[in-house]
Amino acid sequence: MVSPSFHKTSAWPLALIYALLVVYASLYPFTDWRAQGIAPWAFLAGPPPRYWTGFDVVTNLVGYGPLGFLLCLARLRSTESGHNVRAMVLASLAAGALSLAMEALQTYLPVRVPSNIDLMLNALGGCLGAIVATLLEQLGAINRWSRFRANWFVPKARGALVLLMLWPFALLFPAAVPLGLGQVMERLEEGLAELLEDTPFLAWLPVRDVELQPLVPGVEMLCVMLGLLIPCLLGYSIITTLWRRGVFLVALLAMAGAASALSAALSYGPSHAWAWLDLPVQVGLVIGMVLAVLMLPVPRAGCTGLLLLALVLHASMLNQAPTSAYFAQTLQTWETGRFIRFNGLAQWLGWLWPYATLGYVLGRISSRDKKTARITRQRAEDRLLKLQPPASLPPIAHAAKPESQDAANLSQY
Repeated sequence: MVSPSFHKTSAWPLALIYALLVVYASLYPFTDWRAQGIAPWAFLAGPPPRYWTGFDVVTNLVGYGPLGFLLCLARLRSTESGHNVRAMVLASLAAGALSLAMEALQTYLPVRVPSNIDLMLNALGGCLGAIVATLLEQLGAINRWSRFRANWFVPKARGALVLLMLWPFALLFPAAVPLGLGQVMERLEEGLAELLEDTPFLAWLPVRDVELQPLVPGVEMLCVMLGLLIPCLLGYSIITTLWRRGVFLVALLAMAGAASALSAALSYGPSHAWAWLDLPVQVGLVIGMVLAVLMLPVPRAGCTGLLLLALVLHASMLNQAPTSAYFAQTLQTWETGRFIRFNGLAQWLGWLWPYATLGYVLGRISSRDKKTARITRQRAEDRLLKLQPPASLPPIAHAAKPESQDAANLSQY
């Protein structure tokens, strides 16, 4: 019997998202597919690769660990207790099967090399992740998390929790503006132009009269401020208690600083981990923190409306500016260097996170409107029922007169 937690756990959507990102990272760059006269399973009996580094071992091992953990956790939260071993085995097999499929498909990509060592490390990583999830379940940590979630968040908070968990990882991919997720317009235009090249549809694309201009410091400050307020408002929309919102704000600020510093350290070197904190960024962070504190008592519905406004303004301002040449060179480091395995995992999160949040907010508003309309309709029907006159009662038959009274009446004549 499937427990009700199947419909509430965040592990299923997180596992699906992570699996899709693994597929993207494994098959990147998705070009020059061809049959090379090699069976897709030939790598299983092939020799180990000549060149490999400790970095490759760690990334292959760690890359599938979260997938095994999330799959096992989702299975554990979706079934009755006592099936821990089965959940661990199924999650390990699923992670291994995905790795096998990805390595086999890499046979048809000339720029990728399938490897039996990669398969072994990926399967081992998935198994270790499943083991960790099973141990946490046996130690009661998962149940404690469920109680914590029930105490801190509103019942239907799964979508927001998934987005908040993904937000620090989206910050790892270098952005032109700190906390500036969703700057995709320039790359989208370039991609469409390349896709429609040598076709009559290329003329359909709009042509800019004025080239994109770099952000002035004031607009950059506003982008940083909104980039901080957006996850704050998202959290406020599912947290009702004032002091818990304060704790959440402190944790969010710590995650924002740590993720941005790690991204800068990976891109420019550890000595430049805090180079992103220039004056406009510092002012934007301070103003964002002050506004986040002032918004602590705002009701959940108000936070949702402010979140929608912040998302639209943030995306509009960010996509009116181009990426600098120096920033484009930084992206090349990620897309062609040793971070190529993380390119798909972080890049798509950084591009799509704000738009996924926008879709989530619109969905919540739509469902709330439907619920309000249903309640209003029900109340109107109840009022109509109360205003209707009661149904006519059948006529009451006259009681028969006693015989003695009839005799007395006859005697008068």
